[in-house]
Parts: sequence; structure tokens; C-alpha cells
Amino acid sequence: MSAPPKAEGAPVTDKSQLIEWFASGSKPREAWRIGTEHEKFVFTHRDLKPAPYEGEASIRAVLEGLAERFGWTPVEESGRPIALSKNKCSITLEPGGQFELSGAPLRTLHETCAEVNRHLAEVKEICEPIGVGMLGLGFAPTWTREEMPWMPKGRYEIMKRYMPTKGQLGLDMMLRTCTVQTNLDYLDEADMVRKFRVSLALQPVATALFANSPLTEGKPNGFKSFRSHVWTDTDPDRCGILPFVFEEGFGFERWVDYLLDVPMYFVYRDDKYLDASGMSFRDFMAGRLPLLPGELPRISDWADHVTTVFPEVRLKKYLEMRGADGGPWRRLCALPALWVGLLYDDAALDAAEALVADWSSEDHAQLRAEVPRQALHTPFHGRPLIDLAREVLDIAALGLKNRQELNGEGMDERLFLEVLREIVESGRSPADALLEDFMGPLNGDPRKLFERYQY
Repeated sequence: MSAPPKAEGAPVTDKSQLIEWFASGSKPREAWRIGTEHEKFVFTHRDLKPAPYEGEASIRAVLEGLAERFGWTPVEESGRPIALSKNKCSITLEPGGQFELSGAPLRTLHETCAEVNRHLAEVKEICEPIGVGMLGLGFAPTWTREEMPWMPKGRYEIMKRYMPTKGQLGLDMMLRTCTVQTNLDYLDEADMVRKFRVSLALQPVATALFANSPLTEGKPNGFKSFRSHVWTDTDPDRCGILPFVFEEGFGFERWVDYLLDVPMYFVYRDDKYLDASGMSFRDFMAGRLPLLPGELPRISDWADHVTTVFPEVRLKKYLEMRGADGGPWRRLCALPALWVGLLYDDAALDAAEALVADWSSEDHAQLRAEVPRQALHTPFHGRPLIDLAREVLDIAALGLKNRQELNGEGMDERLFLEVLREIVESGRSPADALLEDFMGPLNGDPRKLFERYQY
């Protein structure tokens, strides 16, 4: 999630301005870029508990160490650092202290993976001397909700109060989940629609390939991706499978209509988050927001509102792929490889589109409901999902081969799919392997778990 916004831009009085905001994200093919975001749990080596915001072994100490040693610029809220920025990258904090890198928009996967490696090397250099570690899993494996710290960000206070009114697991989403995410561009409205439909349909395949959250409070929870399941009981107003995306006529305007129907969380004014939870952006555009009577929103208010919906694919001025669990270092480069391969090459996009063309709304609902629990073993169209995953990887490999982006050793971007190939060939999701490890060689020992899966 982003750093504190500023109210800026022209007043918004008409829906056409909101439609144009999304349309302005269109880019020619040569300007398409790859953005990668990944979150990590931060813990203290001494007791394996979540790191607090303040103290010697803390989130704040990591932020300040990165700023001092590696030239990151702090972003403050109420006088406290809550984010960092450098070279079109940012480091932000999720509500429970999950440490997120939002990478720069880069041209190739080779550049993306170099960025990931550089970030994790910097983080380790700061964390190890102060007794802090970072863990790559989709859900906190041993911590209770009550053990989690809250980061000092005003928007989180509002969400903290509002979430329990909408679902049972919203606070767990905020505090105990981690993801890896890929952000990709579109040529125009028609290209956005194709990419949105294909990526939303295939998001369960990514969830299954990256499923990595089978433990809750030190015990198996019955899911392969409990993180994915959490989103099904967070807030029905702003989560879900979005069947309208597959309907005739979908485009920027239909997406705007959806967003206008989603209740607001907040408005940021005078360096403070004002609680607008449950209020209507339509009323805001008419000057009838109870919180700010007579005031009109700025386009920055709209940009903030867009960040408060949480479907598996989200449209901003680019498309966000949001269905994957957080994971270990080696898999962080695999998610952008999967989606770049599927969406950035015409032949691959055609093939992926054909693969999902006859899926019904019931098919989409079945996958969304069953994949969090069964992952690659989910039955679908008379066969296990792992067979579909194999086809999807073949299409992604075609797309990456056609891009012909080589590293210094002459290898193309398909190398980043190798870890996903290994998962499919093994027949086991990461969650299957983790459970076997935890219940077998690790003997259910949390310390051994953290030692094995920390960065």
C-alpha cells in the first residue's frame, strides 16, 4: 500500500474524467514495462515473534538503516518513517509490518530479478546485525492475530475499525498475509480488456502454483493457500471474481461504475486520514460527502479510492496480478515471468485467450472456491488443475521465447519459469512441500521452520 497521498489535480465532477484517468494509462508496446512487488514477514531472531515498529530490533530500525546506508529517502507520516523511495522504487509497510518492495517499472525480467536480488541483499545487510529476519510465506505460520503489531499509518486505523463490520477475516488479511504481485501495461482499452479477462480467468492457476500458506498458529489449517481463502471473507463489496469483466461491453467505463459502487474508506486532507468508511464517491463528486460538505474530490482522491478494492486482478493505470502467495527468494522472479510470458506476446495471449474462451461463470466460481484448499489437485473439467497449469506454462514459455530478451550469458527469460516447471513435474505445490517438511524433518519445530524458510 502506498505512502501518504496529497490532494491534487483538477476537481472531479464527471464520470468521464475517471474513465479518462484509466485510458491515460495506455502505452505503446515499446513503452510496456514490468513492475514487481513482494512482501515479507519481519521477525526477531531472539523469540521468533513479529518485529515491532519501534525498538532496536524493529521495523523502524530497518527503514532507518536502509536510508542511512543505501541512500533511500524516508517518507514520514506524523513524524515517523513509514516508507522509503529511490530510483522509482518504494518500500512500504503493510498493516502488520509486512515489508514490501514496489519495484521500478523495468523492461526485462533480467532487470526485474536483478532488482529483487539487490533489494534482498540490502535488507539482509541491515537486518542481520540487529537480530531481525524476513520470512517468505503467504500467511504468518505461527503468530496469532493478537501478537501482530500495527504500523503507525492513519489509513490502517480506519480500515482496522471498518473491516470487522464486513467479514470475519479482514484483520487477518491486513496483519497476517503476504503476497508477490506483478504489474503490467496495456496498449489501449481493447488490449486491457483481453489481458484483464485472461489474467482473471487464470489467476487460480497462479494461486495453485504459488500456494504457500498451509499453517496457522503452528498447525495445518486445511488449505494450501490460506491467504487466498482469507480474501473470500474480507469484504464482499471490494473482493470477489468480478463476473462483469467477462460480459459484453466491459471496458474502462464499466470498471469505473464498479468502483463508484464500492464504499469509500478515507479522504486524506491536511496530513490526516479522515474516516469516510461506508460513504459514496458518487456523493463526493456531487459535493454531498457528509465528511466534507460542499467539497469536490480531486483526481488524487480517485487514485486513492482505486487502491481500496481487492479483486484478484486490479486495474489502475496498469493491471495488477494479485493471486499469488509470498514465497522464497527463488520464486519471486517466477511470477512476473509467468504473466509477462502470457500477456506481453501476441501469440501467447491468443493461445491463453483460446484456452479460457469457453469457461462459464460457474467455472470461474468453482476455481475461486476450490483452489485455495486443493491447489494443483483441484478437479476441473474432468482433470486435475495441474494439467491446465502445465499448458499455461507452455504458453508462457512461448511468449518469453518470442520476446528474445537475453541476459549476459545468452539465456532468454524462460529461465525464470524453471522453478514453476519443477513444481508441476513434482506434482506438489509449495504448500505440499512445506507441510511434508514441517510435519516430517522439522518435527513441527517453529525455530527450524523459520531457519529453513527465512531469506
